[in-house]
Amino acid sequence: MNHFTIPVTLAGPANRTTAKFSLDSAQEQAQHATQEHLRDLSHALESGAAEQVRRLLHNLHPAEIADILESVPVQKRLLLWELVDPEVRGEVLLHVNDEVRAGLIDEMETGELIQATEGLDTDDLADLLQDLPGTVIHEVIRSLDKQNRARLEAVLSYPEDTAGGLMNVDTVTVRADVTLDVVLRYLRLRGSIPEMTDSLFVVDRDDHYLGVLPLTTLLTSDPDLTVAEVMDTSVEGIPADMPAQQVARLFEDRDLVSAPVIDAEGRLLGRITIDDVVDVIRDEADHNMMSMAGLDEEDDIFAPVLPSARRRAVWLGINLLTAFLASWVIGLFEGTLQKVVALAVLMPIVASMGGIAGSQTLTIVIRGLALGQVGESNARWLMLKEIAVSVLNGIIWALVVAVIAVAWFQDVRIGIVIGAAMIINLLCAAVAGFSIPLVLNRMGIDPALAGGVLLTTVTDVVGFMVFLGLGTWLLL
Repeated sequence: MNHFTIPVTLAGPANRTTAKFSLDSAQEQAQHATQEHLRDLSHALESGAAEQVRRLLHNLHPAEIADILESVPVQKRLLLWELVDPEVRGEVLLHVNDEVRAGLIDEMETGELIQATEGLDTDDLADLLQDLPGTVIHEVIRSLDKQNRARLEAVLSYPEDTAGGLMNVDTVTVRADVTLDVVLRYLRLRGSIPEMTDSLFVVDRDDHYLGVLPLTTLLTSDPDLTVAEVMDTSVEGIPADMPAQQVARLFEDRDLVSAPVIDAEGRLLGRITIDDVVDVIRDEADHNMMSMAGLDEEDDIFAPVLPSARRRAVWLGINLLTAFLASWVIGLFEGTLQKVVALAVLMPIVASMGGIAGSQTLTIVIRGLALGQVGESNARWLMLKEIAVSVLNGIIWALVVAVIAVAWFQDVRIGIVIGAAMIINLLCAAVAGFSIPLVLNRMGIDPALAGGVLLTTVTDVVGFMVFLGLGTWLLL
């Protein structure tokens, strides 16, 4: 008797931890590989071995070439770009960020740009087309056949950050009334299927979406069964106007590899695949991280000095205004500070602790808003919880700081002042950290972009006002 061992993967915390370590390890390996490639290319460029550079680039994936181009200064980037194989330039342009892409496109002739668009999937072509000059766009559209031109227009008719803008119209559809044997013969006749295809989409004669036929079901079921008997009707179509962030969340929650995109009447328009969703997730993560510093995730980190300084100057100017506000509050208590020098020594502690506590709450709320976990139904509970956490931490650390202050300056009153100020500031920081993202979100302003500056202003002003006010009252 033959024995077959079937590997089974259990979806549990341990496996998720293993998967996380695997992803982290893969990311580290990719970063290490990029640095190795970069060193090899730099050495070859410095030695003038252009043909060696060309060979090295030829052996890399377009995404790896994109990583390298983003990792070098502009002049070296342009030298490398000249040596990239024209056949993969389109793929490379799709992987670099917007600012680097714009710089590379400016260096290309019209013919080179048209050649770069050849062979791209419809959704990728739509993404790239929006960054090309108008004359090139016209030439590219003219070069397409009728079917591909219609597909491109379908994608371009939706905003870039929606399901319709993400979708690829290259799909395989079948009817519900045919047998699986007919479907198999049809696929053999096609000879190939689009990449990332894990299911076929079932539609009626008017292209209304009915369900999916997983390839695993197709291959393991009785060929005499009809598609209607085995298709999965539980996979709902994604509305074309659904925001990209919601699409990503849907893929995460339902462990999807691909999903159908439908219009308002339920007709199948195309499909979204997991590789498109990974790009959305990465872009959103980059956006949140860079927005905290008032930067754009599409900025070129090797951009020239003047453009980089100009972009950052705006945010620094806004921060300067808030700093003057905090300084004005301190100036109101100039007499107190001259008489009680200890307050000037301890003053930064109150503002710093309030800032950290507020940032913790701010980060939690922004993340909750991004994931759809925070709304009107649970906002009150979360606010009370954050207030309770801040009060508890405020009491604990106020006692610690008060004891240190008394031992340092030999004055119990100073300990009382800083302890009380810290509790009040942490309480205000929790309220501000909770309410600022909600208010900004309701106003249509990105909380990640403006939340940090507003929170710092609140914690600094409140911290200084309370600390110096209590000091004036108790010590003078």
